[in-house]
Amino acid sequence: MTEQQALWLELMPFYIREAWLLDERRFKEWVDLFTDDVLYFMPRRKNVPRREAHRELTELGDLAIFEEDKRYLEMRVARLDTGMAWAEDPPSRTRHMIGNLEAAFLENGEVEARTAFLVYRSHLETDHQLLSGCREDTLRKVDGGWKVAKRTIVLDANVLLDKNLSVFL
Repeated sequence: MTEQQALWLELMPFYIREAWLLDERRFKEWVDLFTDDVLYFMPRRKNVPRREAHRELTELGDLAIFEEDKRYLEMRVARLDTGMAWAEDPPSRTRHMIGNLEAAFLENGEVEARTAFLVYRSHLETDHQLLSGCREDTLRKVDGGWKVAKRTIVLDANVLLDKNLSVFL
């Protein structure tokens, strides 16, 4: 077995567990999968001509959809428990499908991993949402287990027609 195959076999259960934590609304456990210095980033996507492809995704600090640290993720999770998150009462039902994992070791011992996702969200009787895209993660070993040190989420859609984006990806 190659180093690449062994890494894939080690990381896929991590991503499967993460999906189940989200779908079972075990958000406090989900947040524990992130390092204390994490950057959780979702840039906006723009339609641009081919010659301007470098402008398709916004940069850090340029009105991203999400640009959060661990403290902010913890606040979002805590807010769901307060009953004050009106967009999530009653809570959404989600199904996270994660696949197409590619991973490689970086020189510093961290891992660069890329996954594709489909997230189905059902809320109330008529509110349904299907989100697709990819995630680019930097993973770091902490106390013998993997944690996400940086996540960049890139949605395939550039316009979200839904009322809110209150689920985690």
